[in-house]
Amino acid sequence: MTELAAANPTERAKALIQLTGRLTELLDQETELFEAHMPHKAVDFQAEKTKLATLYRTETKLASKDRSRLGGLDPELKARLKASTRTFEAALARNGDAVEALKTLTEGLVKAIADEAARQKQSQVGYGPGAASASVSALAYNQTV
Repeated sequence: MTELAAANPTERAKALIQLTGRLTELLDQETELFEAHMPHKAVDFQAEKTKLATLYRTETKLASKDRSRLGGLDPELKARLKASTRTFEAALARNGDAVEALKTLTEGLVKAIADEAARQKQSQVGYGPGAASASVSALAYNQTV
């Protein structure tokens, strides 16, 4: 499926509203998981999100090139389409913020682990001059759900 199945602009607008609504739901769900520090649970719906996002991109690109694809819409339907787009864009912005926060947190965690490993490697074991330097032989990360 590369385009929405629609015979006319009204059908296309209704399908685009439905697509945008589902994509917004998935983004909100993903954002909640990111904010709860459970990004691994978002894997369950990534295939659907990617498929819908690709379809959304294709449709909006085609509509911007050919205005007749959404031309002559009833004002109420046009307003609903605009509202769903604004809601989607807001969800996308919140998701982007959550992704950035998660990235910052992950980078900080990796740096802290690397710094601790380097610190341990530099510390001396034993007593007095000539003591062998310690080395990190294993590092474990225990994730609890």
